[in-house]
Amino acid sequence: MIMKLSAFLLVTSLFCVGSLHLWSHCQVPCGVYGDSARFAQMLEDQSTISKAISQITELSEDKDAKSANQLSRWVTTKEDHASKIQKIIAEYFLTQRIKSSSEKYDSLLQGAHNVMVAAMKCKQGVDTDSASALKSAIENFQAVYEK
Repeated sequence: MIMKLSAFLLVTSLFCVGSLHLWSHCQVPCGVYGDSARFAQMLEDQSTISKAISQITELSEDKDAKSANQLSRWVTTKEDHASKIQKIIAEYFLTQRIKSSSEKYDSLLQGAHNVMVAAMKCKQGVDTDSASALKSAIENFQAVYEK
């Protein structure tokens, strides 16, 4: 058992040391990229935020316990999905994919910043315009990123 564990750790260490020049989603670095998956995930999270805002607005008109419970759950969901978007920007794009040597560095930073601020604004209220602004920020960032 100890021999198998030692062999596994040795192979894993050699793999990681051999691929230090690569950057990935997990900060190992494993070299596995999924830029399009990250954009798709952020847009899915934005859709959830948009639905949550709609549900919060609708449920706030009712005063029964069930509606209050659902309202609380939608608020939590909205916050969680906005945080997920911010995490993808911070931990995937800013720390691993956007390089200071890129000719588009300033534009990429501005786009990433716009997404993070738009996600923050979604957390702060229930304005449908904030969800629309978040979608636009993600799409604009993607357009600059994929140029």
